[in-house]
Formats: sequence, structure tokens, C-alpha cells
Amino acid sequence: MTSIVDPENELDLDFELGELNLDPLTRLSRDLRNAGTTLGDETARFLVDYYYTMQDARTNANNVARAAREDANEPHDLIDWFGTNTRRLENTIKSVLGIYAGGKEAGEWAMSLTGIGPVITAGLLAHIDINKAPTVGHIWSFAGLNPEQHWGKGEKRPWNAKLKTLTWKIGESFVKFQNHPNDIYGKFYRERKEYELAKNEAGEYSERAAQKLSVTNIQKKDYRAIYESGKLPPGHIHSSAKRWVTKLFLAHFHHVLHETVLGTPPPKPYIIDRGNHAHIIAPPNWPMS
Repeated sequence: MTSIVDPENELDLDFELGELNLDPLTRLSRDLRNAGTTLGDETARFLVDYYYTMQDARTNANNVARAAREDANEPHDLIDWFGTNTRRLENTIKSVLGIYAGGKEAGEWAMSLTGIGPVITAGLLAHIDINKAPTVGHIWSFAGLNPEQHWGKGEKRPWNAKLKTLTWKIGESFVKFQNHPNDIYGKFYRERKEYELAKNEAGEYSERAAQKLSVTNIQKKDYRAIYESGKLPPGHIHSSAKRWVTKLFLAHFHHVLHETVLGTPPPKPYIIDRGNHAHIIAPPNWPMS
């Protein structure tokens, strides 16, 4: 018998390792799923943050358990239990957020896309108020994707850190799923990357390279040499293409949100400028059948 005492609440929790009762978690899951239909934006934002916090905790727990298994003298049953039940709670939260997101047309549309799941969708819906975003540029700025944004010492940053983190995860997801048979935005990422690589090789990013050198003390000699040659390193191109496809998706999300909430298409559709020609990329899967 193992006993854990909570020093703050003085709770005595007795259990047998390997024989832990999971029924309370199961009952809690059912109750929370029912609550998904009445979830508010503030609670949704909290749950999205909590989901990713638990995901990180589970990853750390799994790493500790893996190390313990390699040491025959180190017990790992308790860590395994935490990892297993953290995953159960993650799935419960994901289910609740899926109900919340699926209750809105823009959420249903977003979740129809490969690489965009219920947690990301719920986060976007909970953070973005279409009434305060007449154009997608407002969303880009709010998410920290406007390179022209600056703020002085002591001033509040002009973007939302949690939304910015969410958009970073969106870009990572599109890169991850670029070879999936149903992928859409991963292919846009790959096309944009090839486009920017060609421009980079042609020396068209020399001003950007010079600006980078002027504001950043680059210590790595190989990286510095690339910038000094008037070009950007591969990692810079990768990040740029990933940021571009994320902004494209957000433009489409804004389009769908504008139509479904305000009843009209956005005043400024997203236009792709490719030098001698420009065209509009319409939101995929929209309108939904």
C-alpha cells in the first residue's frame, strides 16, 4: 500500500500501484462532453492552454518512465499511471473542444481540413472576434504575424502571445501533413518554399539578408557567410514559407468566419501576387456541401 499526502489540503490518498481505480475519470469524461455544447470563449481558451500544458507534462512523464524502465531498480508504475490518465484527460478536453468548435460553421469548416483539429480550431474561435477584424490583416497583427509591428520599452506588445503560439502550431502541422493524401495547405507550403528558394538563388533577397546582418550579431560563421553572400539560409526560407501558408489559412478562416457570422464575404479577399500576375486562392472545402 502506498500513501500520498497532499501537504496543502492534507488529503490522504491510498492506492495499490497497478490497481488504480479509473472509474471517476470515466464518469467525468461523460459529464464534460455534455458541457461542450454550452462552453464559453473564455473557458475554451483556458481548456486549449490546459490541453497543451498536459500534453507537455505527459511527454515528460513518458520520458521519465522510459528512463525508469531501463533501470531495473527504479519503479515506474506511478509515472505510467500519470501518463496514461493524462492522455485520457487530453482526449476528454479534445472531445469537449470538438463539440464547441463543431457548433460553429467556421469551426466545422476548419476541422474538415487535414492538419487542423478540434483544439486548434477551438483556440482560433475563442481568440478571434470577427466583429473586431474587418480584414484578415487585423488577425495577422493580433497573432504577431505582421513584421511591421514594433513596440517600445515598457509598452505592451501589440499581439496576443497565445494566439501567436497557436499559429506556430498551425504552420508546423501543415509541414507535417504535406504528404498526406488529403492535404491541401501542406502543398501550398511546399510550392511557396520552392518559389522563395528560386528567388533566393536569384539574389532577390539580398536586401533582407543585409538587414539581418545590420540588426543581428550572427555568431555562426557558416550562417553569417550565407547572409554576407546576399542570400538567406534554408531555415529562414522554411520559416518564411511556413509563415506564408499560415497567413493564407488565416485569410480563409477569416473569409468563412465573416460569411457565417456577419452574412457577407470579406471586403478584401486574399490576393497572391506573383510578379507579373495576381490571383485569388479561394477557401478550400467552402461552401461545405
